[in-house]
Amino acid sequence: MKKILTAILAITILATPACGSDEDSKTLTVYSGRSEKLVGPIFSDFEATTGINLEIKYGSSNDLALAISTEGNKTQADVFLSRSPGPTGYLADLDMLANLDKTVLERVPVDRRSPNNDWVGFAGRARVLVYNTDEIATVDLPQSVFDLTDPLYKGLVAVPGSNSSFQDWFTVFRLRNGDDEAVKWLNDMVANGARFYPKNRAIVEAVSRNEVTFGLVNHYYNYQEVASNGDAQRSANHTFAPGDDGGLMIMATAAILDRSKNYDSANKLIAHLLSNGQQRYLTDSVYEYPLAIGVEPSSVLPPTPIDAVGAVDINDIAAEFRRTIEIIEASGILDQ
Repeated sequence: MKKILTAILAITILATPACGSDEDSKTLTVYSGRSEKLVGPIFSDFEATTGINLEIKYGSSNDLALAISTEGNKTQADVFLSRSPGPTGYLADLDMLANLDKTVLERVPVDRRSPNNDWVGFAGRARVLVYNTDEIATVDLPQSVFDLTDPLYKGLVAVPGSNSSFQDWFTVFRLRNGDDEAVKWLNDMVANGARFYPKNRAIVEAVSRNEVTFGLVNHYYNYQEVASNGDAQRSANHTFAPGDDGGLMIMATAAILDRSKNYDSANKLIAHLLSNGQQRYLTDSVYEYPLAIGVEPSSVLPPTPIDAVGAVDINDIAAEFRRTIEIIEASGILDQ
């Protein structure tokens, strides 16, 4: 078991950027673990603003990181965007990332970027407990994710066991608490009648119509539903007590591959992600937490979680996520 970091993913290997010129190519290749629906508008604005064309490969952050590691020196990727630091840290440990420009690094606080300057966070999503506001008073809400195994919550909690963001969180949860504790928690949740839904949004919708009382989700889904449905949305987010593992905020991260021949353009793209305009889009329209210095969260969001990242050092991402999926499948939560 690797040493667990309580703040951000620790990377120990420095990478040196490949020499290149923007004259080499007016096309930048991006491997994006963030969905087209989310970051497509950012990419379109970048192309219109800079005249640089983007070739984008969308997919799971884990799968894309593994693809880059397999492609090695032949990878076409210039920029890698990940929904969490783990896949990015995996590539850093393989010495496949370049150091970012100082101007890019200085857009982000030191606790929201790699200590070795080879990736930055550009948006954050916090894990929360969504609840039905007609059924539960705020004074009766649990303070810890561990409380949810209590008989008081029997049959009342939804878990998106097959969802990638839940699997991201559960991997961090495992590595922070150890497999024994993580397995026990999930098995206790199943024994307590936790209910399976495939997606975060499906849980928020089910909570609002009182099909289920609580659900473990990313924070921004409920804000999006409230923006669409107004007072008809009968759900709200609850944040666990400070320091509780149920409330970790996981960063979306951006990095440049050290084999990129378009280093300057790649830095321009990451700077664009961190620009005031795009950070405002991410928080005002998507309701994620902006990570660039000087950009405040949307007025509808609570303050950015203090327990910012809760990321871990993952040397073998394939093995760790296989283990996460094995535990989830063995628990029986997907059959609930």
